[in-house]
Amino acid sequence: MGVEEVVAEFERYLRFERDLSPHTVRAYLSDVRGLLDHLRGRIEALDIAALRAWLAGQHAEGKARATLARRTACARTFTAYCHRRGWLAADPGLLLGSAKAVRPLPAVLDQEQAQAVLERPPDAAEPKDLRDQAILELLYATGVRVSELCALDVDDVDRDRHVVRVLGKGRKERSVPFGLPALRALDAWCVNGRPLWVGPRSGAALFLGVRGGRIDQGTVRRLVHSRIAQVDGVPDMGPHGLRHTAATHLLEGGADLRSVQELLGHESLNTTQIYTHVSIDRLRAAYRQAHPRA
Repeated sequence: MGVEEVVAEFERYLRFERDLSPHTVRAYLSDVRGLLDHLRGRIEALDIAALRAWLAGQHAEGKARATLARRTACARTFTAYCHRRGWLAADPGLLLGSAKAVRPLPAVLDQEQAQAVLERPPDAAEPKDLRDQAILELLYATGVRVSELCALDVDDVDRDRHVVRVLGKGRKERSVPFGLPALRALDAWCVNGRPLWVGPRSGAALFLGVRGGRIDQGTVRRLVHSRIAQVDGVPDMGPHGLRHTAATHLLEGGADLRSVQELLGHESLNTTQIYTHVSIDRLRAAYRQAHPRA
């Protein structure tokens, strides 16, 4: 079987059996092509020595630890798949050690900064202004991923219960609550903004682009960066920064870690625990500033 046939079958497995995100699929396919290039297309040569040599070469090239961790995970997934398909007599990935990525603490806004970013500009009544305000309020209120926000339909918003239905990673559905500011911003957009942009390409999409189609992630990222740039002293960040900020403020306000994990749609509690470190760091900074014997 040729390299491209192997890659095509592996892609189908990732998409339809593992149900991985398009971004992860693209990254894994790129990694697998690199691995197969290292093997000169000979899958039968895929053993633990070849895997270690490939990863050592990546390390020697100065690849980031996060990249090495992803490629290690990809290699394990690929070797397990090849073994199940009968292309390998054994699974060499089982012998591969873990490459853990360093996870830097995310930049977050404090509550005053978040309030300044979310403050609606005066006389902002154009459809774009109403849409942008609703997006910012919903990102901060719910901590949803930008991909999840762009995929929202009008019927996903339950105004009576103040919750939004989100389809997350692995097509797992969850309901996330939001407060009155987000509800008011959504109502303003849906009543006074969205109807003016609705067209043949709109479908049920909650947030639209200026041409009437479903909004794309790039547009959301640009508007978040633009609004944050208007506030002095605020660290630059995109939608994911607002997700970090929402999680941190929930924990600072007394929410338990399990609840935040469920709201964010994290599969593992370990992913959520990074926000406890952010909160502790902020607490230390406040202590050093305020305590006379800090």
